[in-house]
Amino acid sequence: MIEVEQIGEVRKFRLARTISGRGLYFTAAYWVDGLMVDTGCAYTVHELLESLDDLPVRCIVNTHSHEDHIAGNAALQAKFGADVLAHPEALPILTQPRKRRLRPYQLVMWGYPEPSDGTAIGDFVQTERHRFEVMLTPGHSSDHICLYEPKEGWLFTGDVYVGGRDRALRLDYNVWQIIDSLKDLASLDVKILFPGSGTTRVSPRNELLLKIKYLEETGQQVLALHRQGWSRRRIRRRLFGGEMPIAYYTLGHFSGRNLVRSYIEDRPV
Repeated sequence: MIEVEQIGEVRKFRLARTISGRGLYFTAAYWVDGLMVDTGCAYTVHELLESLDDLPVRCIVNTHSHEDHIAGNAALQAKFGADVLAHPEALPILTQPRKRRLRPYQLVMWGYPEPSDGTAIGDFVQTERHRFEVMLTPGHSSDHICLYEPKEGWLFTGDVYVGGRDRALRLDYNVWQIIDSLKDLASLDVKILFPGSGTTRVSPRNELLLKIKYLEETGQQVLALHRQGWSRRRIRRRLFGGEMPIAYYTLGHFSGRNLVRSYIEDRPV
């Protein structure tokens, strides 16, 4: 399934594998001035290629190496000869995607990407008309980056920003790094935020600040209860209630327990 929307100069592709006519989990790719930001999952490569027929792709930037953001790389390289740029830590996964074992839910929703060749990204990405600043934004993954175009006020955030109030976290995320990365983003003059979910936001600073406030206040509550000797399960039930459905279909890979764990174990010394 693919949904295409033009937002000024930026073309947004919202992509998901379809089962029984429904998109399982949407992720987004963006095109602007010959640059692709992320390329979706293995199940949506054909649709993305068809939708790009009238657009040149000279360069691809992967915000991080998760399977739902890199799977179109190989096909776009073959069709357009596009260069792929990513954080140095992401490059081994691009070359050998099966080095990272996918869990059953990841196989169902996204699948394994085909291998692609990448180069370590620098401090800037230059297109014909735009210059994008590269920002290191770990937390969602250690190899996560964002792209900021200060003249236009565009910010491409991958998965570092997710709206709403988190009640669950993936096992390998670091909530304190996410908070620090969000603070870096909130310091920018952003007119439009282009996230990995595809739900774009105009003048998003207040939303970023509210997200930071929620995550920090939640962390303070977790740590206060932890100091009182509460178990992690009890903390989770007190602050977040029962586990969300995502905890069950990911077999605990994404859960409230992991959010509590990260607040306690990943806290900066």
